[in-house]
Amino acid sequence: MSNITDVIERYLKEILQSQGNNMIEIKRNEIADQFQCVPSQINYVINTRFTIEKGYIIESKRGGGGYIRIHRIEHQDASALIDDLIMMINPKVEQQGAVDVLERLLEKGVITEREESIMLSAIDRNTLAFSLPLRDEVRARVLTAMLTTLKYLDK
Repeated sequence: MSNITDVIERYLKEILQSQGNNMIEIKRNEIADQFQCVPSQINYVINTRFTIEKGYIIESKRGGGGYIRIHRIEHQDASALIDDLIMMINPKVEQQGAVDVLERLLEKGVITEREESIMLSAIDRNTLAFSLPLRDEVRARVLTAMLTTLKYLDK
């Protein structure tokens, strides 16, 4: 059984996909009413499931006529996607940001589930047993090396 966060995420992604223009505009209170939850639950979904690492840009305007716009970032090819991800993760990246990057690559078909698992193992906080912030810097370097290799193996 899915929790409310998963249901809201799936709903928003379905709307985004059905619209076909890679952008939707929602009203937080309307979505909260529809799912019978508090508006802060919608904020949580937006802030955790629609991040830049996962390929989304969020715009919002507060107040009575306020809205939340969710833009899906699309790249021309895998090489452009990898270039953007490398820029995003440097000079350091936290564990969750790195996981989100790999999930995005998997979703776009750039890597396989097996490759994702191998890469996740290499960048895990238990593998990189350094103190912060060094761990996040090393994770960014390791992930950058893997992404660069992917980029040039793909050509």
